[in-house]
Amino acid sequence: MSNSRAEDVAAIQAVLVDSYQAWEAGDADGMVANYTADATAIMTGSLRDSRDVIRKNMALGFEGPLKGSSTYNKQLSIRFVGRDGAIVISESGILFAGETGVPDDQRKVNATWVFEKRDGQWLIAAYHNSPVLAPGQ
Repeated sequence: MSNSRAEDVAAIQAVLVDSYQAWEAGDADGMVANYTADATAIMTGSLRDSRDVIRKNMALGFEGPLKGSSTYNKQLSIRFVGRDGAIVISESGILFAGETGVPDDQRKVNATWVFEKRDGQWLIAAYHNSPVLAPGQ
């Protein structure tokens, strides 16, 4: 990996950390601060088709069922697509208030993050997650 890619990896990881910290703070604005305006997020049963829609949905979640929650995140891979694109694969899960770990694999998801570098800044252009299947499924 060249130095520029190492710097890109660090910048992408910083964006993810900022997003995770904003989640833990219940800060919907902060959570989408590094999303493109036209970002998409696909989660079980839903398509959120802009940064504003993602922000509105997260704000509702933080006011309701996600209040006091945080996330478990484990980066599995990162690969670059050209000079200005990257795909991050992670394993994630929601930790509800009072939990210190995801209690079972049924609440874990595999996530795909698509990043785009715009004006020298790495931004999240798309996010998608899918439940982790138990071995043999």
